[in-house]
Amino acid sequence: MMKVRFVDPDGNEHLVPAEPGESVMRCATHHYIPGIVGECGGALACATCHGYVAEDWVSRLPPPSELEKEMLEGCIAVRPNSRLTCQLILNQEMDGITIHVPESQT
Repeated sequence: MMKVRFVDPDGNEHLVPAEPGESVMRCATHHYIPGIVGECGGALACATCHGYVAEDWVSRLPPPSELEKEMLEGCIAVRPNSRLTCQLILNQEMDGITIHVPESQT
């Protein structure tokens, strides 16, 4: 089983199990990670799953779609490594990915 690491704004790490094919958002909500809400259920309609991808992972992921970029424009404290976690679908190559939860969402 693969793992996803979530880091809250205080630096606390939560290493949780994940399944290939599920979104990072679904993994976060399944494990009650504070700050990753996913109000729209992953429909790319709310941006409540905003997270920061760890810098060493950014280049390993596909780029955000135009719609994801538009949704990110409405988020607070957007950074170059900001992503909507509902759009990050896990595969084995993403085992160990680290997502930082924005302070504005906790």
